Amino acid sequence: MVKEALVSESFARCVSPLFDEIYKGRGGPFDPLIKINNAVANVIGSLVFGHRYEYEDLQFQKLLRMSAESVYLTGSVWHERRNDKEAQFNTENLEWCMVDLFEGGTETTTNTLRWALLYMIKYPLIQEKVQEEIESVIGHTRFPAMADKANMPYTNAVLHEVQRKGDIVPLNMARVATKDTTLGGYYVPKGTIMIANLSSVLHDKNEWTKPDTFNPEHFLDSEGNFRRKDAFIPFSAGKRMCPGEYLARMELFLFFTCLLQKFKFSPPPGEELSVESQLGFTKLPMPYKLCAYHH
Repeated sequence: MVKEALVSESFARCVSPLFDEIYKGRGGPFDPLIKINNAVANVIGSLVFGHRYEYEDLQFQKLLRMSAESVYLTGSVWHERRNDKEAQFNTENLEWCMVDLFEGGTETTTNTLRWALLYMIKYPLIQEKVQEEIESVIGHTRFPAMADKANMPYTNAVLHEVQRKGDIVPLNMARVATKDTTLGGYYVPKGTIMIANLSSVLHDKNEWTKPDTFNPEHFLDSEGNFRRKDAFIPFSAGKRMCPGEYLARMELFLFFTCLLQKFKFSPPPGEELSVESQLGFTKLPMPYKLCAYHH
């Protein structure tokens, strides 16, 4: 499990260049994709490679291009050497684990943050309420820390709703039944390949009051306290859930709160942004531009 202190240290080193890039725009419209992708990749890269890249570094840009083209490579963290029945973890597995962490973590976290900023622009009153909570709990003189999360139920609820409504990874990775079993009344023989439809759970009308509406109240009780729901499974569930979930949760909270601590986001003058998506391996927002003003 990634230590919070290590992530916070990497985040603090990598977020300042992101702010510098945003400030350069002087409030003019820009596409947040590249800037956010660079910052997110650098946090993960600092943990995986022990090194932070300059945004203009050619090797870094090549790495990001390759990541965008193929989120998950042929190998995966769950592959084992078939001829070594005793080995539970080895160097090859470690290498693929690092590949999955960087490739999968960069792509999904970047796109979740893009959805988050898009929803904040579409719902300015929600953005304002998040910023009020940030100001009350964190203020403006220090970076957010993971310890703040417990005192920020509304911000936490908004981030969870971004992941639910954004539905970043609609389909889970393929799994194989290790023995004959039954599921939902159906016989599933050993060796059957199964792919879980996570999207159906995140939009289940029996689980969510308004499944087709962006509504942070899905994760708040009647007194405004945060409540997690069993149907919230954007990282899948069980023993084969996303290995990067813990890191992703920390990154999302730190980046989101830090961005809204420093900036107010709005659409370019005269433009109405769409929340329609384009579907690939992950569910992406349509390309958009935003304006960022010092908050």
